[in-house]
Amino acid sequence: MNWDIVEGNWKQFKGKVKAQWAKLTDDHLDVIAGRRDELLGKVQETYGVTKDEAEAQIKRFEELNRDTTPRSPS
Repeated sequence: MNWDIVEGNWKQFKGKVKAQWAKLTDDHLDVIAGRRDELLGKVQETYGVTKDEAEAQIKRFEELNRDTTPRSPS
């Protein structure tokens, strides 16, 4: 998963992130704004997991969504 693409198309990816980590609020998602390092920190903080566990969760998310391509704006 290319996080530069995710960041550039954050509105389209927010739903996938929210589906994976339902405890993340809209405010969290606004702070994350498609940046992987911010997501890592928010997952750690919100779910009370270690950095390694948060990293593992994000890697699984990336694998599940590796073929996701943003839709072109209409």
